Amino acid sequence: MPGISLDERGGNRVSVNGEFASMAEFLTEYVTDVSSQGAFIRTDAPVPVGSELDLKFTIIGDEIEVIEGEGKVVRVIEFGGDEPAGMGVEFVKLSRKSEAAVERVVAAKNDLP
Repeated sequence: MPGISLDERGGNRVSVNGEFASMAEFLTEYVTDVSSQGAFIRTDAPVPVGSELDLKFTIIGDEIEVIEGEGKVVRVIEFGGDEPAGMGVEFVKLSRKSEAAVERVVAAKNDLP
């Protein structure tokens, strides 16, 4: 997981950046199941429930969209179980552009047969 940064409110926040430096890193951490409320981040090293996150990741709809904002971990699945490891993240604050992009992707997903 990328490093921890201090935000303007003075609290620790973990950065989740889906712009990966290598293919190996991409294959161990990526965003799936995006909804209007949040996303699931597949990772073998999830952070604890309640952790605040700085988010930056790419989703592909009709276009490639970069989603940026803040999130909070609401669910964790540990490595080694029956389900893929990762964490459910609730969107706390997204940029207007990111909110619109998520809405477009979710609408397109809902239109699938």
